[in-house]
Amino acid sequence: MFRKVLIANRGEIALRVIRACRELRISTVAVFSEADRESLHVRLADESVCIGPPPPAQSYNYIARLISAAEVTGADAIHPGYGFLSENAHFAEVCASCGFTFIGPRAEMIRKMGDKAVARRTMMDAGLPVVPGSEGVLDGVDQAVSLARSIGYPVIIKAAAGGGGRGMRVARDERSLRASFGIAQAEAGAAFNNQSVYLEKYIGRPRHIEFQLFGDTHGRLIHLGERECSVQRNHQKLIEEAPSPFLSPEQRLEVGAMAVRGAAAIGYLNAGTMEFLFDQDGSFYFMEMNTRIQVEHPVTEEVTGTDLVKEQIRVAAGEPLSLAQEDVEWRGHAIECRINAEDHEHDFRPSPGKITYWYKPGGPGLRIDSHVYAGYTVPPYYDSMIGKLIAHGKDRPEALRRMEIALDEMIVEGIRTTIPFHHLALRDPRFQSGDLDTHFVETLLKPKPEPAPKPAPADGKRLARAAKAAAARAGGS
Repeated sequence: MFRKVLIANRGEIALRVIRACRELRISTVAVFSEADRESLHVRLADESVCIGPPPPAQSYNYIARLISAAEVTGADAIHPGYGFLSENAHFAEVCASCGFTFIGPRAEMIRKMGDKAVARRTMMDAGLPVVPGSEGVLDGVDQAVSLARSIGYPVIIKAAAGGGGRGMRVARDERSLRASFGIAQAEAGAAFNNQSVYLEKYIGRPRHIEFQLFGDTHGRLIHLGERECSVQRNHQKLIEEAPSPFLSPEQRLEVGAMAVRGAAAIGYLNAGTMEFLFDQDGSFYFMEMNTRIQVEHPVTEEVTGTDLVKEQIRVAAGEPLSLAQEDVEWRGHAIECRINAEDHEHDFRPSPGKITYWYKPGGPGLRIDSHVYAGYTVPPYYDSMIGKLIAHGKDRPEALRRMEIALDEMIVEGIRTTIPFHHLALRDPRFQSGDLDTHFVETLLKPKPEPAPKPAPADGKRLARAAKAAAARAGGS
């Protein structure tokens, strides 16, 4: 087992890794930018190192500074968390070349699954269904137009590298495809330093459902069930739950086994997530694979009773997975709401600033993963998530009711948060019934048409005179 782990991240995931390490009796090193000096992960780690000014390029994404911090503190492993460098194959290679264990998959796995076009071909070869589209990156807009004619509109242009909705454009006809192609390339180049794009058939009302996978160095590869991630905005998830209200137990076993087969095709190690698009008719398609721990991993932990972060560390240290596929059991239902420093009434505008009051709800089945506290200042430089509220119950209605009560109790003052949005979403009849798709949020927040004004009620005497006049006309005709 490792002696000391450096966490190459910040916020709640850094704190989550610290707590897992403490359970395993492993010392921890926190890194922080100048903007995060007062963050809770810095206070709770055994050691901490400032790695630069607030911009990520000069701190959390600065590989040389992270490696230097690991060297001077004597760490023997590095946990990347999620975001930042967690899916950067070069970072994984540098860690290995400098003698540090990267707590995640190997660099070649990250690289293969990070290239969406390569990942698509790899999963096709493994027998997974994929959305109809290009077999690789496109040579130019004319090839895209030709392919769109054969598979039919609408289509979606996607960046071959990266994710998070950047470099993605929906085209509903040839004119919009030609107009969007260059924009998607430019966005992809700016975001990922790679302008390559590919094309897929666009599914109108898809559900986004992902399967949690885990592989070890002893040849064991399992899945821990699925998470429903359809409630999202601009391809960023807002609410997640496990299991999905859409899948039957039989479908869970079928798709889970397929996800394992796809991951086995590349000899996958450590934590990863296979993401699928499900059409309303039940058909499904491989979308992508995330080679890291996910933000929404707590809902899987709650329904399986498995600590995924501790499992990551153990597997990276060469230990076997603590459970086999036949040991995995799913108990009850869990829902996670991401609490972001955003104002949903103004297009989810970021709301950085000082938290003047912070009250966390409590009670059976509730969990809060957060790095903030009263007096903490949310910086404007990073992702706006300040915490995750997770509710677990014996079934979906109980988990949903516990979440509603927790949202009622939770108080965050000094900044705007997405708590009011979650109230609105969870009380919507479609959410209550589990009728979800990736357009749920835009439909929920779409302005409702103003009702037509009712005619003002007429005065009683005027009504009587009008009736009398009508009768007189009828008598004279």
